[in-house]
Amino acid sequence: MALDGRVEAAMLRAMALVQSGVAPPRLGAALPYAVFPGGARIRPTILLSVALACGDDRPGLSDAAAVALELIHCASLVHDDLPAFDDADLRRGKATVHRAFGEPLAVLAGDSLIVLAFEVLARAGGDAPERALRLVAHLAQRTGMPHGICAGQGWESETQIDLDAYHRAKTGALFIAATQMGALAAGQDAEPWEELGARIGAAFQVADDLKDALLGAEDMGKPAGQDAAHGRPSAVAALGVSGAVAHLRDILGGAIASIPACPGEAMLAQMVRAYAEKMTPARLTAAKG
Repeated sequence: MALDGRVEAAMLRAMALVQSGVAPPRLGAALPYAVFPGGARIRPTILLSVALACGDDRPGLSDAAAVALELIHCASLVHDDLPAFDDADLRRGKATVHRAFGEPLAVLAGDSLIVLAFEVLARAGGDAPERALRLVAHLAQRTGMPHGICAGQGWESETQIDLDAYHRAKTGALFIAATQMGALAAGQDAEPWEELGARIGAAFQVADDLKDALLGAEDMGKPAGQDAAHGRPSAVAALGVSGAVAHLRDILGGAIASIPACPGEAMLAQMVRAYAEKMTPARLTAAKG
């Protein structure tokens, strides 16, 4: 099965855990609304790619790790879109969860997805409990404080912002989780995989900053110009468009070189090259016009 099909099948199995005739119907509907249809599913695809490169001897655990990571990402989008943060009306080409279901259910939907992520990992842990515990710990670290996506969101409330720390937490954290959790699911050491995840995450954040500045809502499937509108830190604000482009190229230049030695090293290098092509500024400016 192709990785995208593998991810979607695992997501459907996970979502079945929260579907029950005794559950609140509207909250029950809000959860799959927040998850399907998915975006590019980049983070779980990277996780499974690393697991495969490392042998993937526990595919059920790899699938659970990929699902848990994507559920955390989906939850973060639901919360990011709330009036307390971005107050966004559009996400993935449709109304945001709080616009479709109301703010209270959006908060609960995001919270429920976070809890579900850890339930999925716990259910899959019987076959390799030590690996599952490490996966839980890594996912928690990259979700909360001081290095996770909660910390990233928290930087937006500070008067002085460390741009590198902000990007590493807000976007980089889940990409670091993707590479490290892929290795852990396959029984490998997580530490050598941190740099690759950090570089991919940093590149995606700079690319997002460029998209926000250069593209429109129709191209992005969500509101554009949000960094400037909310006064948020961004590579474009700090470096200008040309500086952000140069920074993006510098980040991508070292990503392939950072891939640890593994049986699937060549496959991972090709994956990074494919993502680099999608993120190039030439494609962004072409999409604008």
